[in-house]
Amino acid sequence: MPLDIYLNVAVSGLLTGLVYGLMALGLSVIFGVVRVVNFAHGEMMTIAMYLAIVAFQAFKLDPLVMMVPIAGVLFALGYAMQAGLINPFVDRPEHSQFMLLVAIAIIMVNVLLLIFGPDARSVQTPYAFDSFAFGRIIVDATKVYAGIAAIVVAAALFAFFRFSDTGKAIRACADNYTGALVVGLNVKRLYALTFGLGSGIAGMAGVALSQIDNVSPNLGQGYIIDSFMVVVFGGVGNLWGTLVGSFVLGIANKFLEPYAGAVLGKIAILVLIILFIQKRPRGMFALKGRAVEA
Repeated sequence: MPLDIYLNVAVSGLLTGLVYGLMALGLSVIFGVVRVVNFAHGEMMTIAMYLAIVAFQAFKLDPLVMMVPIAGVLFALGYAMQAGLINPFVDRPEHSQFMLLVAIAIIMVNVLLLIFGPDARSVQTPYAFDSFAFGRIIVDATKVYAGIAAIVVAAALFAFFRFSDTGKAIRACADNYTGALVVGLNVKRLYALTFGLGSGIAGMAGVALSQIDNVSPNLGQGYIIDSFMVVVFGGVGNLWGTLVGSFVLGIANKFLEPYAGAVLGKIAILVLIILFIQKRPRGMFALKGRAVEA
């Protein structure tokens, strides 16, 4: 029945949206705190996907098992980037930050091309073709596992910002930079921790995505656009809004693709986002007086 088809498409879009949301959460955290748009965010996700594929092909390690170790590698990379390259640009004009991050993204893409070549690669786990049936709803097992992983990571991120001392300190830096300096917080170090955290989350998203999409060096460029749309729709710095935006994007993509195709569907969504931000420039869930809200 048509209703069954719509339900299956909606659930599939919801699970895919969870992975979109995980990547967008990292982008939202970085911009909400450091006020730098990480144009290399998609490339960092792509690096995580390649690490997951190498670990699986070389050592038969399940990508979900490698999610935390790979996130640790991306955290270290993000921390080093912020501490060594980006911190000196935090107070510079936005076009300088733009050029720096775009240059880093281009370097990452070309390094991946040199190492892995242009051909797409994928992970074929033993459960790659399994599915679960919930009544009349049938979903791929890989999407279910990736969605569950995304929920766990998002919950841990919310808890970190809400309850941990470090998370509260990072939110304080985002809300009042001068006040954070006055009370003795090491803002530069907290910025590096935030960038590392956002990069680690992108790494986890990449590991989850490696099971439901093929990877090539240029893949991150498409996903960074999706992440921007999610963040803008939900409200920059609002983590709950980012998740809501990811659900909307994931479901909209699944419903539009059969009728408009992947390319025209993406164009239609971009047009709708443009019309939306003309009415609500700060997003659906704009923050009031805060830079980051968990």
